[in-house]
Amino acid sequence: MKTYKAYCIDLDGTVYRGKEPILETVQFVHHLQQQGIEPFFVTNNASQTPDQVKEKLNGLGIDAKRSHIMTSAMAAAKYIVKNYPNVAVSMIGERGLREALLENGVKIVESSQDVFVMGIDRNISYEKLAQACLDIRKGAVFISTNSDRAFPNERGLMPGNGAFTALVQTSTGVDPIFIGKPQGLMLEIIQLEHQFAKEDMVMIGDNYDTDILAGIHFGIDTIHVNTGVTSTEEVLTKSISPTVTLENLLEGI
Repeated sequence: MKTYKAYCIDLDGTVYRGKEPILETVQFVHHLQQQGIEPFFVTNNASQTPDQVKEKLNGLGIDAKRSHIMTSAMAAAKYIVKNYPNVAVSMIGERGLREALLENGVKIVESSQDVFVMGIDRNISYEKLAQACLDIRKGAVFISTNSDRAFPNERGLMPGNGAFTALVQTSTGVDPIFIGKPQGLMLEIIQLEHQFAKEDMVMIGDNYDTDILAGIHFGIDTIHVNTGVTSTEEVLTKSISPTVTLENLLEGI
């Protein structure tokens, strides 16, 4: 495996499964840091703030830089500020999305005809979904942090934000603007904010349909690891293969 300047590493299924660390990845991160390379952590999970992600990684033995943590909530907030400045936004989501919006100066309201943004909410309710549909039918731009239908934790594959987004999409007939992987927006933000050339970047992850396709869509190298959603066997059947396929990241050292 070649050496890169920007290692963009997925979290769920790549660094950990729920509360359980994937030890080979932890050792790989330590290996990079010993060489003076600080990896980026790129996650579709919009529920946590960067500080919460940093704290969780620290508990797993990884000392991550806050500036090297990119969540789909952070990317969604930056996207809204750039494309829909000075509008009030309604939302479904948890602390990670709410704080990302507020940190970027976005006003949050109960109901908006301008922009509605959706992130995972593990306290989802019919009323929340109903209000989202009403806002979108009144003309609010429909933004979703990610299209993940499921995500891995220690219990198995759990319902993801994409599953709830699909419900609102089906009810309203309006297609959302997706922010997270497999779109390349988070990788683009990292590139622009840290001034990397694409040939110096690599996207690493377990999920072909999100992590690997994000790297492919953005035009950078990709590394698939057989530690989560997509098996190596399945990856090898895809029409576009990752740059490298590994059982785990220790094979890349």
